Formats: sequence, C-alpha cells, structure tokens
Amino acid sequence: MEQANSHQGNLHQSVARPAVLITGASSGIGLALAMLYVEKGYMVFACGRNEQRLNAISGVVPLAFDINVKEQIQTAAQTLSDKLAASNAKLQLVILNAGSCEYIENPLRFDGALFERVIQTNVISMGYCLEHFLPLVAINGRVALMSSSATYLPFPKAEAYGASKAAVNYLASSLRLDLKAFGIGVSVICPGFVKTPLTDKNDFAMPMQITAEKAAITIFTELKKAKDEIHFPKRFTLLLKGLSCLPSALINKILAPKIS
Repeated sequence: MEQANSHQGNLHQSVARPAVLITGASSGIGLALAMLYVEKGYMVFACGRNEQRLNAISGVVPLAFDINVKEQIQTAAQTLSDKLAASNAKLQLVILNAGSCEYIENPLRFDGALFERVIQTNVISMGYCLEHFLPLVAINGRVALMSSSATYLPFPKAEAYGASKAAVNYLASSLRLDLKAFGIGVSVICPGFVKTPLTDKNDFAMPMQITAEKAAITIFTELKKAKDEIHFPKRFTLLLKGLSCLPSALINKILAPKIS
C-alpha cells in the first residue's frame, strides 16, 4: 500500500504545470490576461519593456524585453527555457499581444516613417517572437496573435494600423496550416473597442467599448475551446462583418471622411 501511494505521489509530481507567455503584459488586455491566467493556476511569463510594472503584477514571472530588439528576445527565450525546465512547467500557450496604434493624419503627406514604425511593432516583431518562442511551445499547445476587428472594414486614417493587423490575420491563417502537422494550434484575436491606455488616446467615438477584464475573460474562454478566430463583442464585430459584404462603392460612401 505504501509503494502504491508513493507511486501515485511521483505521478502527481511529474505532471507538468501549464505555462503561458504573454507579451504586452504591463497594461491593458495583456495585464488583464496575465492576472486571469495566474488566477487559473498557470505559470505566467509576463513580458513587456517596463520591468517595474511587470514586477508589480502578483504571481507572474516577469520577462522584460523590447519586442523590436531581436537580441533581447533571444535572451528572454533562453531565460524562459531555463525557468520552464527548473519548474517542471510546459509552455502550452503563447499570446503575442503587444502592439501599437498610430494614424495617418494627412494622406497627401503620407508619413512613411510612421507606417514603418507600426508595421515593425505589430508585424515584424511577431516574426522575431515566433522565431525564438515557438520552438518552446509544447505539442498540443497554441499560439495566439493579437489582431483587430478593424481588419473587417477599411477605416479613415488607419492605413498603417489596419494594414499591420491584416498582415497578422494572414500570418495566423498560413501559420495554422503549417503548424497543424506539429500539433500546435494558431488563434487570431480580433477585438472591437476595449478600454486600454492605447484606446484612451483616440479622439473619436468607440461604440460598444468593453473593459480589458471582460476582453480577457472572452479570450481565455475561447482559447480553451481552441477557436481559430476570436472576435468580440459579437454585436459589434458581427455588424462589421455584415457591412463588409456591401458593395465597395457603398462602403466608401458610408466611411469616407467628408472634405469641408
């Protein structure tokens, strides 16, 4: 009987703890996700540039790095690998949430530097992260890429932001096909308006806006269901999807800004 109990104890100890890595975890949706996954019992690697903010999040393992600096990501990946091994943890999920939003204010004076900056942060940096973090994802694990419901329709001034998120959608769709044989799923997340420090800068109406905490609960729930596309709030995103089926001439008439 003692041997049986000992064997059961060893089996219990050998079960790897689930781990999740979240970029952009110092604020907004990323912070809400980090706190939720800690609550659910995950080992949470919270990533961001602001080490002080990361250290203030209870229960996480902070990984401070800039997503646009490849060398810093490589160092973070090595730290991640070491900590996973030392903690008998299995990386089940990588959520590449970090991003930025800037708008083209004058199309006749198209800001190429701004365009490059947004594409770099929202798309190219994902390639850097995938290069170093994807090899650490366990079989039957999942990668989630943060996109936006702005990809469903063209919006004024969103040339840079919209293009970057459309690229993320295609990246997710293609990567999903290639990772299927390796037992790794890929989800793309397309939120509507969520109250975060990023959206607080917007000077226009944001209908059906929800809190970062509510967004995190939706993302967590849908990722548990292994959904390929996660979009919310449904009333808003389904409306955008419906409008996208209209003729382009009508969409242009509805959405194009008027010149006074």
